[in-house]
Amino acid sequence: MDKVVVLAAGLGTRMRSGGLEGLSEAQRRAADSGLKALVPIDRPFLDYVLTTAADAGFRRVCLVIGPDHDELRRYYGEVVDAQRLQFEFVVQAEPLGTADAVATARRFAYGDPFLTINADNHYPLDALQALRALSGPGLPGFDRTALVAMSNIPEQRIERFAIVEVDADGSLQRVVEKPSQQFIDSLGDDVGVSMNCWRFDERIFAACEAIEPSERGELEITSAVQYSIDHLDTRFEVIPIRGPVLDLTSRSDIESVAERLRGQQVHL
Repeated sequence: MDKVVVLAAGLGTRMRSGGLEGLSEAQRRAADSGLKALVPIDRPFLDYVLTTAADAGFRRVCLVIGPDHDELRRYYGEVVDAQRLQFEFVVQAEPLGTADAVATARRFAYGDPFLTINADNHYPLDALQALRALSGPGLPGFDRTALVAMSNIPEQRIERFAIVEVDADGSLQRVVEKPSQQFIDSLGDDVGVSMNCWRFDERIFAACEAIEPSERGELEITSAVQYSIDHLDTRFEVIPIRGPVLDLTSRSDIESVAERLRGQQVHL
C-alpha cells in the first residue's frame, strides 16, 4: 500500500479567528487565509505531515482541496521539488463532510487500499507504519492518557474526542462521538481515541454513498465506517498507539506545534 488521501478542504474557520500574538507575519497571513496546511514552521506544516507519511513508505498523495485552494495546488504541484512523493489533486466542490471528502478520491484509489489523514494533524511514524502493514482496514486507537501527556492538545479538548469501542479480538465495534464520562470510565484504562486516521479499502466508497447526513447536516466518515461494519462485513482492526498527535486547529495551536517541529528535516 503506497497511497494516502489527505483531507485538506476544510474552511479553517477557527484558524481565521483569534489573536495574532506570537505569530510571525507569514504565520499571520496563512492563518488569515484559513489554509492550515500551509502555516509555516520552518516549512509549511503539511510538509512535516507528508514527510512522516513518506518515511512510513507511502509514495502517492491525493490532496482533497476546496475550490478556492489554488495556493495549495500551486505549492504542491509546482513549487515543491518532491523526490519521494507524487501528488494528485481532487476538489471537494462543497463542504459536505468528511465522508464526501473521502468519496472524491475514489478514482485516485482505483480499487487499492489507502491511508486517510487530516491535513491539520501530525501523526506519529509508528501509527502510519502499523496501518501500512495491516492486511485490511484499520485505525490507530490513540491512548488517551498519552495524548494528554505528549500532544499539544489541551486535556479539555481531548475529553470531547471520539472514543473507539473495541471487541475482544481488537476489532472496531463503533466510534463514540462526544462520549460521556460514564462511558469513558466503563472502559477502564484501555481508552482509545480516534484521530481520523484510517486505512480503507474500496468498500468505504459504497458506504459513503449509502449514509445520510448527521445531525450536523454533514456526511461523516464515522457514519460511513459504521455502515461498512454493519452492512458490508468490514472488519477494522484497532491498533493501540501510545504517542503524540499534533493538532493545528486554531491560531493558539501554532506556537506549540512550532516548538515540536522546528528544526525537523523535511524530505518529500
